[in-house]
Amino acid sequence: MSEVLVPKGQPLPGDPEKKGWLFKWTNYLKGYQRRWFVLSNGLLSYYRNQAEMAHTCRGTISLLGALIHPTDSCTFVITNGGTQTFHIRAHDEVERQSWVTALELAKAKAIRAQESDDDDDQMNSCPVPQSNEGEGEDAGGIARELSARFHDLRTCSELVTKHGAALQRSLVDLEIPPSDSTKQVSERATLFRISCNAMMNACGEFMSTAAASSARMSRALQHEREQKMRLQEIVEQLARQHDSLEKTVARSTPHTAGGTNSGQNNDTEDEEHEFFDAVEEGTTSGMEDKNSFVIKVPVNRKNKVKSGESSDESEAETVTETQQVIFVEDKERAESAMGGSEVGTVSVKPPDNKELDIKIWPHVSQATDSVIESRPRRLRVPDKPNYPLSLWSIMKNCIGKELSKIPIPVNFSEPLSMLQRLTEDYEYSSILDQAATFSDPAQQLAYVAAFTVSSYATTANRTTKPFNPLLGETYECDRMADLGWRVIAEQVSHHPPMVAQFCEGVSGWQCWQEFTMTSKFRGKYLQVIPLGGAYAYFPASGNKYSWRKVTTTVHNIIVGKLWVDNHGDMEIVGEAGPAAGYVAHLKYVPYGYFSKDTQRKVTGVVKDPNGVPRYVLQGHWDDRVEVAAVTSASSDNTVCKTGKFALAWQRVPAPPDCDKWYNFTLLAAQLNEPEPNVAPTDSRLRPDQRLMEEGLWDEANAEKLRLEEKQRAARRELEAAAEDAASRGSPPPAPRTPVWFTRQASPGQPHLRHLYNNKYWECKQKQDWSACPDIF
Repeated sequence: MSEVLVPKGQPLPGDPEKKGWLFKWTNYLKGYQRRWFVLSNGLLSYYRNQAEMAHTCRGTISLLGALIHPTDSCTFVITNGGTQTFHIRAHDEVERQSWVTALELAKAKAIRAQESDDDDDQMNSCPVPQSNEGEGEDAGGIARELSARFHDLRTCSELVTKHGAALQRSLVDLEIPPSDSTKQVSERATLFRISCNAMMNACGEFMSTAAASSARMSRALQHEREQKMRLQEIVEQLARQHDSLEKTVARSTPHTAGGTNSGQNNDTEDEEHEFFDAVEEGTTSGMEDKNSFVIKVPVNRKNKVKSGESSDESEAETVTETQQVIFVEDKERAESAMGGSEVGTVSVKPPDNKELDIKIWPHVSQATDSVIESRPRRLRVPDKPNYPLSLWSIMKNCIGKELSKIPIPVNFSEPLSMLQRLTEDYEYSSILDQAATFSDPAQQLAYVAAFTVSSYATTANRTTKPFNPLLGETYECDRMADLGWRVIAEQVSHHPPMVAQFCEGVSGWQCWQEFTMTSKFRGKYLQVIPLGGAYAYFPASGNKYSWRKVTTTVHNIIVGKLWVDNHGDMEIVGEAGPAAGYVAHLKYVPYGYFSKDTQRKVTGVVKDPNGVPRYVLQGHWDDRVEVAAVTSASSDNTVCKTGKFALAWQRVPAPPDCDKWYNFTLLAAQLNEPEPNVAPTDSRLRPDQRLMEEGLWDEANAEKLRLEEKQRAARRELEAAAEDAASRGSPPPAPRTPVWFTRQASPGQPHLRHLYNNKYWECKQKQDWSACPDIF
């Protein structure tokens, strides 16, 4: 190939490692566009055509530190630290796998090259001027090693001198040419060469030792310098925060009786300073940092389009700027209601707390009229059998089978499907009932945020896997009579797996979501990354909110006790109605051995369209969430005072013996309870799941294998019909489409979603299930 790729800001690469035509996602208007991709020197570049390679590169992504993961049989995604993302589609699965393999090899090669460059730079760096005691001991060992190598060099030098003198004497003896002199000269010359080679080898070992020692010392020095700079930054940050808190305390001191301003009735100014120092250092001395804390809030997002990239290639880098905001409880308003304004630098508009007359429905544990056909609903499921997990019994079922056809035994599952597991999100639907009573969008959004946190309440101790729904499988849960809501869900896609769900409440709210995910196995842990969106809508006000769930990580997959952590950032955005422009930023703090935060902590802030904080949230995703209104803020919104915190959600304790039956909550125990008049595709009628619940795990495994094979057979029939139609030149048969959801664009949205078609409950009333497929 004669062309030379010159991506902007990159060195001149060599010959391409791989090149070819692929389809790249551009935007929602043009979708996937055909582009010429070139992989070279750890960089993946693309062009409109091959002729552009000499002058214009449309985009480049570095594979160093990039994540490469397939999404379906023909599509894969390359993301580089969250700043660049390429969605690429190949012609077929073979081509996709070929590119993914080449990219992984190029990534590994780039990492090795980077490590080699770092070592070279460190060997060429300046010597360490001074070292501490620990480094002195290491340097002493290096000096002894170098002294030993030098002794070897001196010995070789002495041998060279000795044999050189002998060689000279032999040359003198050549003046009288005896026959043995020539042989002696030859022997001396041979010994000389051997000694020289030994000396050269010793010199080479000496240089290698010196270079390795220099590299180690340079790395140690660089590490110490980075640690020093990091500590300096932390100290400076703490100093600035401490100064801001001192100014805040000084401004509020004249308005408080006796100079008290702490959350535990501290009586002296020194105790107040001790409290704020503890907050900044992340420790808890005498109290939890409940009333004052710091949140990093995103304040701006800039899209940076690389030069040379056309307007239709609108996948720009997203740069998020954050601002550190300090929230301090306003003691003057501690006894007042949430909201209001304060005389300060910036006055925040008080929320309109006018509430509508809406019923707040009880939790399932407090419902008194939970019945099915005039009988009370069950309070638990059968105990989990104590079946030992035999690896041999699993392996013998895999002999002679393809990897994609190996069944996962029910030993790793719980007797619920993913459709039912998602229905557990509405266990605390009373939060949405409460949110529907608020006319202030900021306050309503704060409670919607609390509702999103409550959906993770049971994930801490639920380490078993729900059943994967079959294509066309549905689940309904009508709890209008006792809980005030009903939900319908359907498995709308199998590759990739996707669930569409719609829920409506009597109190005037609607929720729907399109749930799909990607998973990453990292050896010791498994990450589940949700990709679909979730929505909440309040018809009375027209407010609509959208969000995406955070990452869930299951730890100790191979060895140890399984445990689950939810972490990441969540943004709940107001899309329509008076709430348009409002946004809630939630931070799910990841678990860390040396983290200053408590485990499972969640913090958040609600901002209005002008970027002014209006509400703040704090709590733990497995326990409770509290909200408080922001009463005043500084001119730069870095220091905010809040009203008294109010409890927005608190987890109801699980049944005392739930560890015997899969750690289910009361609602989860009732989800798979048989009910009459449901659709024939309902998860309650799935035979393998029912057998597992009844403790018949061997029969459940056999039935699960039958159902999966039946689904594969249906797919093969459809593929055969499509091939037969293609051979005859006729249009292929239409693939199976969802029955209760239609894929279309939401009003005002360009992308397609599976939206509820409002037919299920009408068909249930008529008992018309003619559209349901035979999947069981």
